[in-house]
Amino acid sequence: MSQQTVPVDPAIPDLLESDVERDLRATVRNLLDKRAAWPDVLARTESDELVDTALWAALCEIGCAGLAVPVEAGGAGASWAEAAVVAEELGRAVAPVPFLGHAMAVAALSHLGDTELLPALAAGERSGALAVPFATAPGQFPRSLDGTVLGIADAVTAEVLLVLDAAGSLRVLEATEVERTPVVSLDMTRPLTDLRVEPGAGRLLADGPAAAAAVEHALRIGAVLLAAEQIGVAGRVLEMTVEYLNTRRQFARLIGSYQGLKHRVADLWVALTQARAVARYAAVCAATDASDLPVAAALAQARCSPVAQHAAEECVQLHGGIGFTWEHPAHLYLKRAVSAGIALGGPDRHRAALADLLDLPGPTDPAPMR
Repeated sequence: MSQQTVPVDPAIPDLLESDVERDLRATVRNLLDKRAAWPDVLARTESDELVDTALWAALCEIGCAGLAVPVEAGGAGASWAEAAVVAEELGRAVAPVPFLGHAMAVAALSHLGDTELLPALAAGERSGALAVPFATAPGQFPRSLDGTVLGIADAVTAEVLLVLDAAGSLRVLEATEVERTPVVSLDMTRPLTDLRVEPGAGRLLADGPAAAAAVEHALRIGAVLLAAEQIGVAGRVLEMTVEYLNTRRQFARLIGSYQGLKHRVADLWVALTQARAVARYAAVCAATDASDLPVAAALAQARCSPVAQHAAEECVQLHGGIGFTWEHPAHLYLKRAVSAGIALGGPDRHRAALADLLDLPGPTDPAPMR
């Protein structure tokens, strides 16, 4: 019997991973298994150097710093879909590296067509961060009205910072031109920093609508990468939970044989599978610069954020007493999931944005994102 060939509709994005993405995932996971095992991550949270700069340098050596940037501009010539693969693996390891903030800076510079700073950031020769509060959603532009920006992620080790000043201009500043104050973060694998900038300092990158559009694009790409990272967190804690349920015995039975626990992990698997598809669609939209990117990014954050947090909470609960201890990695994942749940807008704001974008009845939002 001859096999019938099903025509592919070019309007439907291909959500399957390519061979390149699978190879990249294997390479990054192998590196993280060797350099960012959870005991190492836990030990770093107890040290004075919360960010693993050596691991970040190793990731830059394999091209992770500028995956979505063309080769001629200093990048790896891939796309945001490959960057999402890296983000997922970093979430799976709760790796303490500044990938997300750096990627958002690269996205802003790429959108502006910058040729002065982008090559160095894309090649990993320098590290950067977009200096906006970590809770900033796409569509929000909290300017540095008095020279202060609070709660910036991945800025503590950044060598250059992109700051939106009081006039709405996007400026780039060297680390030596700003005053940085580390603040206590729930997620110690992703430290936050307050920033103090002198008015007018740094080099002007863009102003007016061009600056706003670049920041908007960077925040939207950040939302897509954060969703992939949340999938990595949820996937790893589900693996850990299933492994525990299949080895821990009580009353001479594996606790995973109890139907009530089976249903809880099965529900988690279904939720994770749905969220993974949504995150993947957002990554493909980002990679192809599709017109549906605003909808896909909002949908990904609205779906992936609660799934990651619920999976991490279930991991703690289903591990019983050991899940509440400092020596078990469950709290690292729970803190990452909870912290990420308020980042870049949070699910409630993205649900409101989704309703607004699709012209559907939705929750009232005082500042709808458009």
